[in-house]
Formats: sequence, structure tokens, C-alpha cells
Amino acid sequence: MDRGNAAISARYLKRRYAPVDKTLVVILCMLLMAGLLALFSATYYKAVDSGDALLEVKRQLIGVALGTVLLVIASRIPYTFWREPRVVVAGLAASFILLVLVIIPGIGVYLNGSRRWLNIAGMSFQPSEVAKIASVLYLASTLSYQVQKVEKLFTGIIPLLLIPALMFLLILEQPNLSTAGSIVIVAVLMMLIAGAKWRHLGLMGVAGLIVGSIYAWIEPYRRERLLSFRDPFAQMSDEGYQLAQSLIAIGSGGLFGRGLGQGRQKFSFLPYPESDFIFAIVGEDFGLFGCMAVICLFAAFAFAGMRIAVSCPDRYGCLLAAGLTAMIAVQAALNIAVVIGVMPTTGLPLPFFSAGGTSVSLLMASTGIILSVSRSGRG
Repeated sequence: MDRGNAAISARYLKRRYAPVDKTLVVILCMLLMAGLLALFSATYYKAVDSGDALLEVKRQLIGVALGTVLLVIASRIPYTFWREPRVVVAGLAASFILLVLVIIPGIGVYLNGSRRWLNIAGMSFQPSEVAKIASVLYLASTLSYQVQKVEKLFTGIIPLLLIPALMFLLILEQPNLSTAGSIVIVAVLMMLIAGAKWRHLGLMGVAGLIVGSIYAWIEPYRRERLLSFRDPFAQMSDEGYQLAQSLIAIGSGGLFGRGLGQGRQKFSFLPYPESDFIFAIVGEDFGLFGCMAVICLFAAFAFAGMRIAVSCPDRYGCLLAAGLTAMIAVQAALNIAVVIGVMPTTGLPLPFFSAGGTSVSLLMASTGIILSVSRSGRG
């Protein structure tokens, strides 16, 4: 009996102190460095007015520093901790409370027609960022227990989607369709990995497209944004302006770009060059090759994260790593698709690139959890 306990303890210690996946760490560092470079290019001309051309970069570095601490802590915590019912329930409760608070007038910060931010002690953040992580923790835990139910539609998939669906509706009230949609997309991907049937998910996908089309069409501003997506240059004085300026920035970059800081669209032509449309700055400054390098980095991140998921010896760790990887990869794909005109314009930041210290720190914390899972495959 003592030998058995000793063996179990040895395996636990070996797994806990096993090295993390260094490939993912290197890719993360490269994404962060590229993001800081792009952010400097997008903001230095505005920051000069404050007397410090590196103002936005320094703010982002604070988020990166906090994220580094969270990453190290999360990578040291055994990933099974996030499976504890009290942790999952606490995460969901906090997410729903914050999502309700942010849509209350006078509490949520109203900016550019949306109420997406909360300001606590001088720090602004989007509760939807917390909700995305909480949704993954919930689904990874639930799907690891309910193995057989995921193969059924009405008694399995639909009940499991109730929590992500409630988050979707609350985030839609901000309104923030892109973030709300990304939560559902990640949830569906996790169910697919867990063994859900293609025909069930396909049926739900068709239903979602129908509902989404109706939602986009019934509101005049959403309908106009959808129509402007087809030909943004025909509506440059209205809804098509932002996408048109983004396409001009990317097109003017050519193959190799104008050079760091040499792009012109950020000079009050392209709205939000430091956040939602920072990928257009990459295209103008570094050209097609710069854009492809960034896309390859995100693809490498997704590949490394999914490799960690596949290597994990237990179902929960696999779903957790896959869900968090998908959360980051889907957000990057949606943002890039919007910037290059493949999707209608929505407000979704590019992970590790867009300005926002809270966002980058939470993304790094999520990466820390993936790294914790990577220890299990090396123990």
C-alpha cells in the first residue's frame, strides 16, 4: 500500500514539475513582440501629443507584465483545479453578474454606441472577456463528465448549450455580435471534439444562420452594415468607410509594406487603428509578407495548442486545452476576416495585438492554463 502511494506521489510530482511546452511559449513571445511593434506603429503619432510616443506601448506592457505573472501562476496550478465544481460555478456566477452590470445604464461605460466596458478603480475591461474563459471551463468540465449525452441533440447538445446561449444573449444586448458569436462557435467546436455528431451540429448551424440573418436584417443600422460589406467603397460616407479605409491600408502596403511607422491610414483616416483594425496597420507597414507572418504565427499557436490537447492523457485536459486554444484562434480568425473584408464589420480585437492591458493579461492567463495541461503530456 505504501509503495502504491509512493508511486502515485512520484507520478504527481513528476507531472507537476515537468517542463511546459516550449514551442507554445516561443510562439506566444513572438506574437507579443509583433503586437507591441504594430501597436507602436498605430499609436505613436497620437501619443506624441502627450509628450511620450511610447505611451500606449507602455500601457500595453503593464498588461503584458500582469499577464506574465498570471501565466506563470496558471501554468503551475494543476489544470484539474479548474474542473472543481465550486471553481466552475464561481466563474459562471461572476461572468453573469458582470454581463448584467455592464448593460445597466449608468454602470456600464457607453462608448461609440455600445455599452461593453466596466470601469472599476480606474481600470476598464470588457466582462465578455471573462465570460469567454468561463464558458470554456464550464464546457470542458461538463463534457468530460457527460460523455454519452453529447451524441444526442435534444437531451445532450441543446441543454449543454444553454449557458453559452445565455451569455450570447446578454452580450448581444451590449451590443457585441462578434464576441457573442465567438462564444457559440467555440462551444460548438468543443462539442465536435467531444464527439457530437456532424448532422446535429450542421442542423444547429443552419438554424443559427437563419436566426442571425433575421437579427441582422430587422435593425436598420445592422442591415446597412451588412449591405455595405458587399461594396464598402459605394458607401464610404457611411457604414462602408471603415472597411474601405482598411482595404486601402492593406492594398497600399503591397508585398513588403511601406516600413515601420510609414503607413498613412492611421493619420485619422482609419478608425480604431490601435484596436479592432490593427491588422490593417500590419498590412500597410509590412505588406503581404507581414500579414502572412502574423497569420502563420496564429496558425502555429493553434497547432501547438491542439497538439497539447491531443497529447493530454485525460478527456478533461484535452477539452480544456482545445477550448482555450480555439477561443484565441477563432477570435484571431474573425478579426482578420473582418479587416480584409471577408466578413461584415464587427468590433472584435486581435489577440495579443489590439490595445487593452486587461485583454492581453487574460489571454496570457488562458495560455498559462494550456501550458499547465502540457505538463501532463510530459509527465
